[in-house]
Amino acid sequence: MLSDTHVPKRARALPPQLLAAIAEADVVIHAGDWVDEATLDLLEERSRRLIGVWGNNDGPGLRRRLPEVARAELGGLRFAVVHETGPAAGREHRCERDFPETDVLVFGHSHIPWDTVSPGGLRLLNPGSPTDRRRQPFCTYLTAEVADARLTDVRLVSLPPR
Repeated sequence: MLSDTHVPKRARALPPQLLAAIAEADVVIHAGDWVDEATLDLLEERSRRLIGVWGNNDGPGLRRRLPEVARAELGGLRFAVVHETGPAAGREHRCERDFPETDVLVFGHSHIPWDTVSPGGLRLLNPGSPTDRRRQPFCTYLTAEVADARLTDVRLVSLPPR
């Protein structure tokens, strides 16, 4: 899972470690702010399956090719992907209300990794950004396993400094 790649504005290219992880993953989820269509093309070429949405920094070309919200069932879990979820305060309740038939919501926008569970059991995940750490100590992405309607081994992966 990744988000907020911002290529070529924040980085010239995606980190090699991330590209290797993408090639090995069964499913790649990108929660928006690609910025250029070449990054979408690259992930489409290297991914076995790509689920992505557009973000607030994505122009008309990306918005034509990607939905604002994507939904998929993976291993018996209902996933939704969206770029923005609003402020951190009240996020769990708001997302539970807005995505009632979802088990896992992947989002981006803040560049801040996030992993919580709402009172009703909705898992909220933000992978941070692999190219623009902002106020975070590292650039990041997430990996996870899905099997038998369970999400396991969720890991925040820190990338080495560029």
